[in-house]
Amino acid sequence: MISIREEIMIALPPDRVWPLLCDPAVVATCIPGATLTKTDDDGVYQGTMRVKFGPTVAQFRGEARLAYDHDARRCTISGRGIDSRGASRANASGIVEVSGTDCTLLRVEGTFAVTGPLETFASAGGVHLARAILVDFRDNVARLAAVQTQEAVGVADLPAAPATRETASPAATPAPPAALDGGRLLWRMLLSWLRQVFSGKWKAR
Repeated sequence: MISIREEIMIALPPDRVWPLLCDPAVVATCIPGATLTKTDDDGVYQGTMRVKFGPTVAQFRGEARLAYDHDARRCTISGRGIDSRGASRANASGIVEVSGTDCTLLRVEGTFAVTGPLETFASAGGVHLARAILVDFRDNVARLAAVQTQEAVGVADLPAAPATRETASPAATPAPPAALDGGRLLWRMLLSWLRQVFSGKWKAR
């Protein structure tokens, strides 16, 4: 079982970040390599997660259960998945919390386990992989929130016009972030590993 506890800052107030995190479809677009495929009424969501390292591609399909506490701005997550070849399985559980005033502190705490051929990689670099994905997730959430704010301000500044059959159209949806970049992810994993190594040496003194 691998544990992870990370805190990342988003330069936006929680009132603008939390609503995005309450929409699983939006969350899926902000996680590199993730795709939401089905939503159930009881809070269970099915999807896939794809990570590419050069010629090697690992793709998990599975489901996650989400429970929101809107007053505390906290989401409890439990999930499981199996890779496309059916040889490796993953289980995870955790809590995502949002706090702060002018800026948002996003805290992620949980555990995950991988069994099968990918277990060795998960044990050696799973924490660094998770950290790298969280960094991309933070950047994508911040970018999406900024786009929505700009659109809201732009609409507010324009004079109101009566909606007609010709002019009325659904609100534009920002394009989903780009798929996971293996090279960039490996670089961020390396930085995460170096941070852990030097932090351990510093504490040992």
